[in-house]
Amino acid sequence: MCSWSLSSHTLTSPVRQAAMEPKSSRCGGAGIRLRLLVVLHLLLLVPSSAMAFNYADALAKSIIFFEGQRSGKLPPGNRMPWRADSGLTDGAQYNVDLVGGYYDAGDNVKFGLPMAFSTTMLAWSVLDFGKFMGAELPNARAAVRWGADYLLKAATATPGALYVQVADPNQDHRCWERPEDMDTPRSVYRVTADKPGSDVAGETAAALAASSMVFRRADPAYSARLLHAATQVFDFADRHRGSYSDSLASSVCPFYCSYSGYHDELLWGASWLHRASRNASFMSYVEANGMQLGAGDDDYSFSWDDKRVGTKVLLAKGFLRNRLQGLELYKAHSDSYICSLVPGTASFQSRYTPGGLLYREGSSNMQYVTTATFLMLAYAKYLRSSGATASCGDGGGGARGEVSAAELVAVAKRQVDYILGKNPAGMSYMVGFGCRYPRRAHHRGASMPSVRAHPGRISCDAGFGYLHSGEPNPNVLVGAVVGGPDSRDAFADDRGNFAQSEPATYINAPLVGALAYFAGTTK
Repeated sequence: MCSWSLSSHTLTSPVRQAAMEPKSSRCGGAGIRLRLLVVLHLLLLVPSSAMAFNYADALAKSIIFFEGQRSGKLPPGNRMPWRADSGLTDGAQYNVDLVGGYYDAGDNVKFGLPMAFSTTMLAWSVLDFGKFMGAELPNARAAVRWGADYLLKAATATPGALYVQVADPNQDHRCWERPEDMDTPRSVYRVTADKPGSDVAGETAAALAASSMVFRRADPAYSARLLHAATQVFDFADRHRGSYSDSLASSVCPFYCSYSGYHDELLWGASWLHRASRNASFMSYVEANGMQLGAGDDDYSFSWDDKRVGTKVLLAKGFLRNRLQGLELYKAHSDSYICSLVPGTASFQSRYTPGGLLYREGSSNMQYVTTATFLMLAYAKYLRSSGATASCGDGGGGARGEVSAAELVAVAKRQVDYILGKNPAGMSYMVGFGCRYPRRAHHRGASMPSVRAHPGRISCDAGFGYLHSGEPNPNVLVGAVVGGPDSRDAFADDRGNFAQSEPATYINAPLVGALAYFAGTTK
């Protein structure tokens, strides 16, 4: 059964009438077949604008995905039944406990930078849109906690060090193995005063600070531990400046190089610490260091690597709601970014596919779609709460000079709907959602028989037979959003095409907030 449905006003005509008719008034077999043909014909005539998606179902599945990415000892209620415990000795050879956390995408490495960003975005989703999550709020909090628990270990295991990665990615990528029986080296990598990593440390501080807010009422003691650790990690990041890409070289590059440098993470981390702690010293840090750390730069993407736009939207909230004059600059730059996404504005400069998907050159385009969608909705919320609009510059030549919160929501909704199936291919890019979705996600665990179905170990080399197989994955990685189609809306459901078929935690994390918003506001 498909998980999308027609909007309620469509269902009230022939379909609902047929469903509600008493048995005595219904026709026999021939009549039923005729009625179904009529209904089908009417449904085909329904314009696409009348289609609506079950956003609550998509929200639930987007969160379940994180349970499929868990490393460590899985809890009894884990909802991916084909997954089992893995990485239970991570860190042991170095006398530290680094069990837990998330695998970032389709491999078995625990990369600290994207994991921390995913945790930050999950936390921001809960903070801004948790009121729309309903019964899924406990599951969303659990997803945040799984990441925060690991980051807390990584930040506090050894004084003066932050553990930022488990597993040698070069060795891991030479094998195609299930996480449950992998035997590639589980090397441990860390940053220190001598080998700094302000980028990954700044993001870790942001993740811990944002997560502390999620648990402020639900678990005050845990929240306090997270905030304390966030403060210490940020001090470490700021005091010992440098990029982890330089310190760890080929162990993190080209996989998750910090291409944008570390300035953006320092400003991002300070901004989250101010929001979480309400400590004026962090706002003083932002005001004193903002321009040096990129506050004056216009940037047009938001990702695990580049936090500049996200920071500006986060800080613009302070100007919009509290009229903090020192933050007016961030509102102006947030407007510039937001307007760049909206066709017809004076500042528009984004690229969309013919089918309407925001597009950026490079692999895994959907990561930029979900982050942009999240920021549009968050900014719409901040604008609406203060009765403001986004200023888009000179509106000459017929271009619009401003954008309202409602317009931003509409643009964001088109992106979410495209992901869920309203696109030229009629395909949902979320695994397990809708009638058509990717069956061959580039994901080791999903592509191979589970340990329950095949208890015997599948070796490093033997696993490549599953990678190169044309068969659908035997395990459904429910809720995973893949990299998505190309600039012409074409998608190859091919496990070998990782740019299009690989899911990632940092694709899903921002989408959780967007789906929550539409689940709670769409009738």
